[in-house]
Amino acid sequence: MSAPFLHPDPALQGLTVLERGWLSSNNVLLHGDGSGAVLVDSSHALHAGQTLALVRRALRGEPLRQVVNTHLHSDHCGGNASLQRAFGCRLTIPPGQWDAVLAWDEGALSYAATGQHCERFVPDDRLASGEVLAVGGRQWQALAAPGHDPHSLILFDPEHRVVITADALWQRGFGVVFPELEGEPGWDDVARVLDLIESLGARWAIPGHGRPFDDVPAALAVARQRLAAFRADPQRHAHHAMKALIKYHLLEVQQQPLPALLHWFDAGPLYRETWQRAGRPAGSMRDWGDRIVAELAAAGVLALRDGVVYNA
Repeated sequence: MSAPFLHPDPALQGLTVLERGWLSSNNVLLHGDGSGAVLVDSSHALHAGQTLALVRRALRGEPLRQVVNTHLHSDHCGGNASLQRAFGCRLTIPPGQWDAVLAWDEGALSYAATGQHCERFVPDDRLASGEVLAVGGRQWQALAAPGHDPHSLILFDPEHRVVITADALWQRGFGVVFPELEGEPGWDDVARVLDLIESLGARWAIPGHGRPFDDVPAALAVARQRLAAFRADPQRHAHHAMKALIKYHLLEVQQQPLPALLHWFDAGPLYRETWQRAGRPAGSMRDWGDRIVAELAAAGVLALRDGVVYNA
């Protein structure tokens, strides 16, 4: 899915939200007032050509002066390099992984641990929590949003009461809490960020995945229920995360022989650490991966035919 989200609410005027499928994050184009537009998040590297076409169309001749990333997971920053080449725009990232990006340390940036792809990019600026991104007469406050990712930001326009929540809040939950998979605390951060979003009194939320929504209290209630369930049963979160990440991998490769997919899963440092912390379910890593693939196939999320796994 890739289409502009259109709504007559004046709070959303001057914004173009490009709603993307789950592999690629949404793009939020903040139109300028003559000084150029700013794009929030750049989607997955595999969709870079589509991202360029969508952004060019949405710009309607306006220059793109800047790309801002809410965080540096591959589905939010994979198009950075392509956009820089095409538009000559500046690139702004959260400060927490600045050194890792400059050194292109794929271990520190999660790409090696997850076996995901991201084209190398070079940032120009940092946007820290407490700073303001001024675009088109709007003042977007950058606010720390750890939980899903320790370095993530959300952006809030207090005048129009619009918040760009990235993966901190979706209409039906939030993103995988990666610190918990890595043996670090994350639940309290998720809870604090949900409280922060509630305190903003936003009328509209623009998530990293899915359509913008205006019933923020209802989304917060769903997210808190999900958080409580994961807190009570961390293995449930681990299993959910592995299902999501295997699906993500199939979205990248589209099809793969089952033994090759299980080898990829077995070789991923994050997946092995998660399996160990979850009590070594299913006896072996490959057995766990095989069971998860079977569950996804039974749910129609993947297809398994003649020993080959297909994205469905």
